[in-house]
Amino acid sequence: MGTGPQGVSGAVGAPCPRLRGMTEPTQINHWIDGKSYEGHSGRRADVFNPATGEVSGRVALADQSDVDAAVASAKEAFEDWRGTSLAKRMLVIFRFRELLNERKEEMAAIITAEHGKVLSDALGEVTRGLEVVEFACGMPHLLKGGFSEGVSTKVDVYSIRQPLGVAAIITPFNFPAMVPMWFFPIAIAAGNAVVVKPSEKDPSATNFVAELWAEAGLPAGLFNVVHGDKVSVDALLDHEDVKSVSFVGSTPIAKYVYERGTASGKRVQALGGAKNHMVVLPDADLDLAADAAVNAGFGSAGERCMAVSALVVVGDVADPLIAKIKERMATLKTGDGRRGCDMGPLITGAHRDKVASYVQAGIDAGATAVVDGRDPQVDGADGGFWLAPTLFDNVTTDMSIYTEEIFGPVLSVLRVPTYDDALALVNASPYGNGTAIFTNDGGAARRYQNEVEVGMVGINVPVPVPMAYYSFGGWKASLFGDTHAHGVEGVHFFTRGKVVTSRWLDPSHGGLNLGFPTNA
Repeated sequence: MGTGPQGVSGAVGAPCPRLRGMTEPTQINHWIDGKSYEGHSGRRADVFNPATGEVSGRVALADQSDVDAAVASAKEAFEDWRGTSLAKRMLVIFRFRELLNERKEEMAAIITAEHGKVLSDALGEVTRGLEVVEFACGMPHLLKGGFSEGVSTKVDVYSIRQPLGVAAIITPFNFPAMVPMWFFPIAIAAGNAVVVKPSEKDPSATNFVAELWAEAGLPAGLFNVVHGDKVSVDALLDHEDVKSVSFVGSTPIAKYVYERGTASGKRVQALGGAKNHMVVLPDADLDLAADAAVNAGFGSAGERCMAVSALVVVGDVADPLIAKIKERMATLKTGDGRRGCDMGPLITGAHRDKVASYVQAGIDAGATAVVDGRDPQVDGADGGFWLAPTLFDNVTTDMSIYTEEIFGPVLSVLRVPTYDDALALVNASPYGNGTAIFTNDGGAARRYQNEVEVGMVGINVPVPVPMAYYSFGGWKASLFGDTHAHGVEGVHFFTRGKVVTSRWLDPSHGGLNLGFPTNA
């Protein structure tokens, strides 16, 4: 197994310099035109190992000139790539898929080192991203158009889809591998060039991907990485040669990205925040529901846009369900993601403190703290950004722990008397990303999937992230734009349709006719 970017090497759990406590943080550069690129801004930001609190890297922050260099490289490479045959494009895509599959454990180790999630969760993230790469391997079929022969006398009509050009992809810290892979495999397979702006909190996974693309034979300039903050985001949103923007992040920033990007004439899909509800009906299997609530509420320390943060319990089963959840929480082990723990740290100290402040706010507002995770016993270094799972009962819809997206391991229980009350509560939320219902009543489940105003629904499935050949995205304030990620909608986002009407005349045909053309 080879060496990845920034000196991270080996299989899952293998030692690497940053995990042994390097005294000198690794310098993490941009990737432009097929090679490492230091940039011109001179600005850098700290990258932490969340399990120790130590600075493990220093990432370059792009300025306008760095973004210009990346976009120029992408634009130049696009002109050749768009004319490259689908067969040759697919050779590169398939090779990238094989390389990523061979080295997915190495990539998982990189994610854990910078994000903090446990290794099994990091590996699952890479695996789900691979599903989109595999979907993109079917691009020859996905780009097929329609053909109608003889729509008029010797006139044929057919449709084709063509790439847009340079695609900007701006992604969050919580899934440094999977979320970028929702977009760039489809964009590249469809004939576009991309510039990825990953989170500056855990940037190395995207650089690792860039090296794999180069090894797979992707021409230089088709996959570029610019690291940075708002400066680089705005530069991409305003750049005249960027034709599309894909964004995943909080709702306020998603709205900003959508409005600024569309104002400059770009095609934009901006996936925003969430407050995902899990409804438990009285007839549900409570053991199954308790397992699901713990898994979906505390996996990846709750730093998932599809995490369940609001548990809506119908009828008189709240007490036994909470008791089962509390029993399961007592078995969870919080600590270093490389040590076989169930849940790792939060991404930064500042974010840990913010989530902890919500816990206090819930207590101050009158919610019952069944389990308070602010003083955890952890298997990890004292300097890690630790917060154990927290469970609230008697939460009401006016409390900040309900109204705001906490993005941490905090699960709130809301009690309602009837199904109709549960549905009304969910539909009143400004978010509409994901939801789940747990029941053994098929009629109730079918009614819920029809009536709930949410984009992704799980029936006895707590985290309903669709497979790659379906599209990911929510409703209401969870999505700005008309197109969801990956699946057929993703293909349409990164291409534009063209309809051709053709007539090949007989040599003997001719003459003038100034009348409006008809189908006669």
